[in-house]
Amino acid sequence: MKKIALLLILLILPSVLAINLKVEKQSSDEVMIIGLKDQTIFDLKITNLGATDNFEFYNLLGFEMFPVGTTPINQGETKNIELKISPIGKLSSRGKYTFNYFIKGQDASEITQELSFKIVDLKDSFEIGAREIDSESNSIEIYFYNKLNFNFEEIDLKVNSAFFEFEETFTLGPNKRKDFTVELNKEDFKKLTAGFYTLNAKINVEDEKVELEEVIEFSESNLLTVTKKDYGVLINTKIINKKNEGNILEKSQTNLEKNIISRLFTSFSPEPDVIERKGSIVYYTWSKEIKPGESMEITIKTNWIFPFLAIFFIITIIIIAKKYSKTDLLLRKKVSFVKTKGGEFALKITIFAKAKKYIERVSIVDKLPALTKIYEKFGREQPTRIDEKNKRIEWVFEKLEENEIRVLSYILYSKIGMVGKFALPPTTSIYEREGKIKETKSNNAYFVSEQKKEKVDEGEY
Repeated sequence: MKKIALLLILLILPSVLAINLKVEKQSSDEVMIIGLKDQTIFDLKITNLGATDNFEFYNLLGFEMFPVGTTPINQGETKNIELKISPIGKLSSRGKYTFNYFIKGQDASEITQELSFKIVDLKDSFEIGAREIDSESNSIEIYFYNKLNFNFEEIDLKVNSAFFEFEETFTLGPNKRKDFTVELNKEDFKKLTAGFYTLNAKINVEDEKVELEEVIEFSESNLLTVTKKDYGVLINTKIINKKNEGNILEKSQTNLEKNIISRLFTSFSPEPDVIERKGSIVYYTWSKEIKPGESMEITIKTNWIFPFLAIFFIITIIIIAKKYSKTDLLLRKKVSFVKTKGGEFALKITIFAKAKKYIERVSIVDKLPALTKIYEKFGREQPTRIDEKNKRIEWVFEKLEENEIRVLSYILYSKIGMVGKFALPPTTSIYEREGKIKETKSNNAYFVSEQKKEKVDEGEY
């Protein structure tokens, strides 16, 4: 019986002690570029479903693997592992490569995993191309495409052809494309005939140099010259002129795009032949056959003055409305000339106070200009205090009901005549609304001595 039990323990024990890992690969499309570090990195997420252990990564196919040594992973722990492989010696194969590697525990139990990556040469990492050129081209668009899931931190690119030469240093992320616009000098290719020409690209990455070749088509082009002018900001004007300097009838088509806002303020001369709207974009097309020696001119004007003025007035109205809506007490100050018997300079000041809402403990204070005095006769509302020394006059009201209006008036005079523009400071009011102390001011009041004088009853002074 003991022998049977011992045999069962020996059979069960390896399965109990065997490692139990869940391995998930987080990365994809890994590559190894020959001559460029010769290294591939896999992002693994490993969960230890068994006992705490130290694990070793290895393979039997001649690859160095990192991390070196053992990696501890506790029971139930998930750890992100950056598994790097690098070949020992040179690789002769190219294309997709699949290999097995092993994860071994301290008890020598292990599991087998499979990884795949692509082996490529540096020249197979890129693609370069260009649009066709015609005799009227001022520039050419060239693209440079990274075909791999690999981040190139620095690429030195030199491109030359019969039409141009340029060089650029840049970075390029995985599966990214970079576009270049190269300015052309027509003098460089005016003697070239139509056909296909070679575009040669020299690429340097981390001291690894490769060359790529592509073709550029130099297409046949009739002598239809196009000139464009674009000027003005608030009133923007674009002029497109097409002239047939050849000897055959030319069919010309001109296309223009406008959004639904700018089209409202745009005029055309002549009117387009076709107008088509797609979504928020409106497409305009002019089609015409231009005879030899004739030209076609299209003028497009966009006037932004009216929308800017409209926006300005809307903003002004909103600001005034907001300011008005937040004011519980409105003060308006008015000044008029008073004719006196003695010929002194005198002005009648009238203050209109309107309560938009119920307010309490209202104090309305007006400051007097220097060199002026108050005539001791007032309108219906008598001031509460007059401070000749500090040039202040004040009215105090216990409360003002909603929409209640009070008209305050007084006359100030000066023995010294005033010439030109006479400015009075704004009237200030302090009041209480729902337990909060608030303040408001009136408009500034001005008087110009040349203006028409208001004649009042001399008995008021």
